[in-house]
Amino acid sequence: MISTFRNYKLKNYNLLLIGAVFGLTMIGIFVIGSANESYFNRQILGMVIGLIVMVIVSLIDFEFVLQFHYLYYALTLVILFLPLIFGDEGRLGGRRWIDLGFIRFQPSELAKVLLVLFFAKFFMIYQEHINKKHMLFLIAVLAAIPLLLILKEPDLSTTIVTFLIVSAMVFTAGLSYKIVGWVLGLSIPAVSIFLFLVSRDGQTILKPYQGRRILAWLHPEDYPSDAYQQMNSIMAVGSGQLFGKGLYNDAADSVKNGNYISEPQTDFIFAVAGEELGFVGSFIIVLLLLIISLECLKMARHARDLSGQLICVGMASLIGFQSFVNICVVTGMMPNTGLPLPFVSYGLTSLVTLYLGIGFVLNVGLQAKKRYSGGNVEIDWGE
Repeated sequence: MISTFRNYKLKNYNLLLIGAVFGLTMIGIFVIGSANESYFNRQILGMVIGLIVMVIVSLIDFEFVLQFHYLYYALTLVILFLPLIFGDEGRLGGRRWIDLGFIRFQPSELAKVLLVLFFAKFFMIYQEHINKKHMLFLIAVLAAIPLLLILKEPDLSTTIVTFLIVSAMVFTAGLSYKIVGWVLGLSIPAVSIFLFLVSRDGQTILKPYQGRRILAWLHPEDYPSDAYQQMNSIMAVGSGQLFGKGLYNDAADSVKNGNYISEPQTDFIFAVAGEELGFVGSFIIVLLLLIISLECLKMARHARDLSGQLICVGMASLIGFQSFVNICVVTGMMPNTGLPLPFVSYGLTSLVTLYLGIGFVLNVGLQAKKRYSGGNVEIDWGE
């Protein structure tokens, strides 16, 4: 019988991971306050709730939690289906939020963590059959249903990131390199053809606004009304130079102060950080994101079983892929999408669910075969 709670020692916590998460969140809070002061206290509240959730979850045996993996999958489908019926309609017609009165909740953020938990257990159970055709078909169906619900909102960027998370987990579970080669051989030309088709004016594959974003990225001079936000964010990052203009500055030439970026506290928070903290501040943010992702991967190496390993890989993929896409968008390397920067962008749903995921990663580390803590490995697990 698995015990729900165990007695863990503080010294066995991965303090480097906790410090990186807390430090990044604090940077985010101050940058959010500079971008829009009205969100400052709310983000602090999100951090406090997140820390409480992280500590509690880190003390719960992850093997006990994973016993209910099918319940998490069912819950994922329910919460992703609700916005399509009851969700708030955004300015572009999307339904991604549920207004509960006292809080607005974005189901797709929680869904990513729930899917990590579900597939961590599912892949462990069926590890020996992972390369069989019927199992690959079943995995594709189980992944496709929530992905299609997210896409229906519509939220293409979250759909892509969630797909990458599941792909990283199935690869870690033992997917054959031969199958990976076949998938890459087919997907690369397919994606190339897809990008060619959607980059043509008048395309009907994507929503009109999604198509315009791709066209504005490729030809900003021809689509100024759609390209202005991304162009201004590039200008903001560059204007920060080495040390930035400083938080809460009142500089007349500030892109943020001139309201040239709408909702700067969310998807384009990295542009505000680049302008006000400069290259040094931006580098610190990227470095902390990298440390968090790498620490999750290092803890995966020392996990006691495959399910723990997959939880760590799933969270590393979530934070790594989402950070990469967000920063690429802000710096003009990818078309404009609507993804928050983990631990930095404003959003209580995103912040609390990320802390939830980190809590599970910490619990995996506490039960490691070789105890890993911030760069030091101590072999002390004898059960």
